[in-house]
Amino acid sequence: MIRSMTGFGRSHFEAEGQHFEIEARSVNHRHLDFRIRLPQVLQALEPAARAFSQERLVRGKVDLNVALTEAAGSTVRLEVDADLAAQYVKAARELAASHEMSAELDMGRLLSMPGVIRQVDEKLSGDGAQEALCGGIDEALRALQSMQEEEGEKLNAEFTLALDHVVELVDWLETRSGEVLESSREKLKQRMDQFQSETGSLDSARLHQEVVILTDRLDIREELVRLRSHVDQFRNVVGTCEVGQVVGRRLDFLLQEMGREANTVGSKANDAPIAHQVVELKTQLEKLREQVQNIA
Repeated sequence: MIRSMTGFGRSHFEAEGQHFEIEARSVNHRHLDFRIRLPQVLQALEPAARAFSQERLVRGKVDLNVALTEAAGSTVRLEVDADLAAQYVKAARELAASHEMSAELDMGRLLSMPGVIRQVDEKLSGDGAQEALCGGIDEALRALQSMQEEEGEKLNAEFTLALDHVVELVDWLETRSGEVLESSREKLKQRMDQFQSETGSLDSARLHQEVVILTDRLDIREELVRLRSHVDQFRNVVGTCEVGQVVGRRLDFLLQEMGREANTVGSKANDAPIAHQVVELKTQLEKLREQVQNIA
């Protein structure tokens, strides 16, 4: 089952009385580009959360955002730097003594001095908090991947329609190229017959050589055979893909090869109807390529 790189998942979890919400979003990307944002109270758990998440991701640009939605109590505590406060007091007394002034420094003013008192966010870092966080991440990523699989099914249906159309175009090109080749041979033979009637001579070796050159220049059967083979490989990759298997790059490579064959057919075609259908073929391949960019 192919999986799209576009998805969204949400979950909730609780740790030590605090309530959190997780949102996971993903879009297409050539490689894995993972970003995680945690509230201050969970910052100590970021390495574990990142490692846990990346084990479950393969490809795409994924943003995982964890937000604190409800706190059981204040997540901030006050911390006093007693050593710094003592230095302020000592400096005040020394300065007062040197200038014969009063060294009175009340508590309010002392606490307002820079660095004496600061707010410190409480952090959750125990095994229970880590287990709860990873459980919430797992649930959000499962929801995201479920959506990716649903999107993958839609892409699969679009692939089927586009590939069916490609095969129809190849069938038409095969029939038309045979007609063009036969018509060109007949025209060549007529010119040779005319030349013989006008000159009374005919170079059979030269005629054979011209037919061979003409056939080689106009014959697109090999390109069409390879196009069919690439279509079959594309269908096989999509049809046998296991959940979580990375196939996007392989499908993109097959489409590049199909594009090369289509370009060769277009360059060989000495026929307006064939040229028009080659344009349609390239259009279908471009549609497929755009969709494949979103496959993991």
